[in-house]
Amino acid sequence: MCAMDAKINHTRMGAESGTQQAAGKKKRAFGYVQALKDELKKVSWTTQEELKFCTKIVIGSTFALGLGIYLADLVVKGFLDSVAIVARWMFG
Repeated sequence: MCAMDAKINHTRMGAESGTQQAAGKKKRAFGYVQALKDELKKVSWTTQEELKFCTKIVIGSTFALGLGIYLADLVVKGFLDSVAIVARWMFG
C-alpha cells in the first residue's frame, strides 16, 4: 500500500474510525496496566530482614573496596616517591 492509498483510505474512514481508534488505544493501555499489575503480584519481594542484611553487605563491600584502593594508591605513591628520590640522588 503506498502513501497515496493510505491517505485516501484515511479520508474515507471519517470521524467514526477516529473515535474507534481512540477507544482501541484506551483498551490497549488499560490492558497493559492490568497485565503489569498481574505480573507485579507474581514478584517475590524481599523481607525487611533480607533488605537490611543486603544493605549491610553493600555498605561493607563499598568500604572495603575503597580502603583497598586507598592502600594501593599509597603503595604506588610511595614507590614513585622513592624512584624520584633515587633519581635526584643519582642525577643531582
